[in-house]
Amino acid sequence: MADRESAFDPDDAATERSGRATGSGDGGAAAGRVLPASLLPDRDPALERDRIRSFVADRVDAAGADGVVVNMSGGLDSTATAALAVEALGTDRVYGLILPCNKIGAPHARDAEALAEALGIDHDTVHLQPVFAQFGAAVPDRFDLHDEPVRSGNAVARLRMAVAYLAASATDRLVCGTANRSELLLGYLTKHGDGAADLFPLGHLYKTDVRALASELDVPEFVVEKAPTAGFLPGQRDADDLGAPYEVIDPVLHLGVDRGLSPESVVERIAAALTEGKSPAADTGAGTDLDAVDRELVADLLGRHRASAHKRLPAPTPDADLE
Repeated sequence: MADRESAFDPDDAATERSGRATGSGDGGAAAGRVLPASLLPDRDPALERDRIRSFVADRVDAAGADGVVVNMSGGLDSTATAALAVEALGTDRVYGLILPCNKIGAPHARDAEALAEALGIDHDTVHLQPVFAQFGAAVPDRFDLHDEPVRSGNAVARLRMAVAYLAASATDRLVCGTANRSELLLGYLTKHGDGAADLFPLGHLYKTDVRALASELDVPEFVVEKAPTAGFLPGQRDADDLGAPYEVIDPVLHLGVDRGLSPESVVERIAAALTEGKSPAADTGAGTDLDAVDRELVADLLGRHRASAHKRLPAPTPDADLE
């Protein structure tokens, strides 16, 4: 494990770009919100930092690999993943790939390049638009990708992972995925795209846990303040796609999936936690996103979890007695 305290230098000019607008929504404002303590596991960011660094180092060592490849988007999860990998392995064993494919991704790609420079890692930027255009022209017309943002977005995600595995194979490294537990449980990722990896260092942490960890890692504020987005369309946000910000989603998933409560019980537990005044907003009488939690929203989120089970499991095979 590397000896350095933090992969980021807080005084580095590349980490101080928060003056440029990078998005709005459930980003910076939500990052400072304290959720009722009873609604999520109590995780110490410092302990999680050490745990993840050990995990990354152990997995790379067990595979006999030379390091990891990280697809960097300029967002919170990929930035935290790359920083943890640097702390675990050192700068020379972490390679960053920046893979924009449209004008929407261009500003984020510039952020990712600055972050890779700040981390001191080797990195390359590959513009995928020409590859995607050729791909779209080659597939049968019945599978037209024009004006199909989800279908085309999934195709781009799989092209990105193809590049990542090419790099990993060429350099004898592992592909280090960037998905968090919220995304994995909801299936809010592309199968064989960003859902494909050799390890997911943040896979046990909810999005709100990752935000807390980001502070521990000295992740630049402008990254934390970005509104989470898949980047398929201008102005697209995770909260719009999923029906709620992660400050709502994470407690629902913890109560409904980890603890196995019914939708009715989830709503009751959240209401009780707010009533008990365990959040600053409840103490002051101000409203919170959690106030809007109802059975329909909870049922929808838990339905997403059930419907996306195939994304979290190996492909099924016929039952047999053979191993």
